[in-house]
Amino acid sequence: MSESRLEPGRLGSFVEGYCVWLLERGYSPGTVEHELRFLSVLGRWMVAEDLAVGQLDGEVIAAFVDAHRVEGRVAAAVARGSRSLLIYLRELGVVGPERSNPVTPLGELIEGYRHWLISDRGLAPLTVARYVTLATRFLGERVSVVDELGVKDLSGEHVAAFLLRECERLSVDSAKGKVGELRSLLRFLFVRGFTSLALGDAVPPVASWRDAGIPRTVPHADVERLIASCDRSILDGARDAAIVLLLARLGLRSVEVARLELSDLAWRAGELVVRGKGGREDRLPLPDDVGTALAEYLTVRGRREFRRVFLTLRAPTRPIRPDLVGDVVRRACERAGVAEFTPHRLRHALASEMLAQGASLREISQVLRHRHLSTTAIYAKVDLERLRQVALPWPGVER
Repeated sequence: MSESRLEPGRLGSFVEGYCVWLLERGYSPGTVEHELRFLSVLGRWMVAEDLAVGQLDGEVIAAFVDAHRVEGRVAAAVARGSRSLLIYLRELGVVGPERSNPVTPLGELIEGYRHWLISDRGLAPLTVARYVTLATRFLGERVSVVDELGVKDLSGEHVAAFLLRECERLSVDSAKGKVGELRSLLRFLFVRGFTSLALGDAVPPVASWRDAGIPRTVPHADVERLIASCDRSILDGARDAAIVLLLARLGLRSVEVARLELSDLAWRAGELVVRGKGGREDRLPLPDDVGTALAEYLTVRGRREFRRVFLTLRAPTRPIRPDLVGDVVRRACERAGVAEFTPHRLRHALASEMLAQGASLREISQVLRHRHLSTTAIYAKVDLERLRQVALPWPGVER
C-alpha cells in the first residue's frame, strides 16, 4: 500500500470509492478535495483513538468535532464533511444505520395517523406531510405528564381556540386547508377510539363565497421579460427557462413541473404527459419554444441517474421539490425587474391571455385541466371587453 493511501489512517481503503461517489453526485472538484481532506484527518484521529470504522456514528463524529474545536480548527466545516461521509459508509454497509430518537407515545400515535392517511385515505405524500405537521403541532401543544397523547378531555372549545389562533395569520384558502387537516385528525382520533366524541363534525367551516375574488394575473409583457431574463447558455439559466416556459405556456402547477419525468416527453408526437392531482394524467401539445428550452436544458444537464427532468444544481444532485419552482420564479422576477409573484399567477396569466386571443372557457378548461367548467368560469371576470357587451346600461345613459 502506498504512503498516500496510509495517510487517511482507518479510512484509507475508502478514498477512491468516496471520491467517485462524490463526483457522481455533482460535487465540484474543490468540494471533493475538501471532503477527502476531512476523511484523512478523521481517519488519523480514529487511529489515535483506537476506533474501528464500524464504530463511526453521530456521537463519535461529535467527539471528533469537539477535539478539533479545542485544536482551533473550524468545527462547522468539519461537521459538514461528516454528513456526506456517513451517508456513503452507510450505503456500503460498513457503518450502522442512523440512530433514531426514542419513540414517544405521541410519536406512535402520529405514525399510526400517517399510515392511516396513506393506506385508508390514499393521500399523496405531500398532502400526508402537511396533515401530519398540523397533527403534531395540535397534539404536541396539549401533551403533558398526565396526558402523554394530548387527547384527554379534548373538546370542541379546544379545537375552536386552536383554529382561531391559526387562522389569524392565514388567507381564506389557507384557513380552509387547516380546517380540512384538523377535521381529518379528529376523525382519525374518533375512529381509532382515542376520543369519545366525533369532534371532526364540530369543526366550523371558514366563511367564504364561491368565486368572490378576481384572479390576479400578470401582464403579458412581464411574462416575456421573465423568460428573456434566463441565460440559457449556462445550466441554471437553461433549467430556469424551461421551468418558466412550462408554467407560462402550458399552465402547469409547481408540483406537476417537479414530477415531470424523461418518459413524459414524447418528442416524436410533440406531446407532454402531465401528472396532475389525484394521480390524473393528461397529454398536452408541446409548443416549439417549450420543447426547445427543454432540449437545451437536457443537453447542458447531461446524463444523470435520475428519471426526473429537473434536478438541483448544488450537490448532492437530486430531483427538485415543488417549492423550488417558486424560488425559480422569484429569482426570474428579480432579474427581470418586475414585481414578485408566485408560479400560480403564471397559470392565471395564461388563461387571461387565451381569453384575450378569443379562446372559449371550455378550451381554457382543457388546457388548465380543470375537472369542472365551473372552476374555469372565474376567468370570465377578467374578460372586460365581453363583459361590456352584456352589461346593462346605467339608468339614463344611452349605449
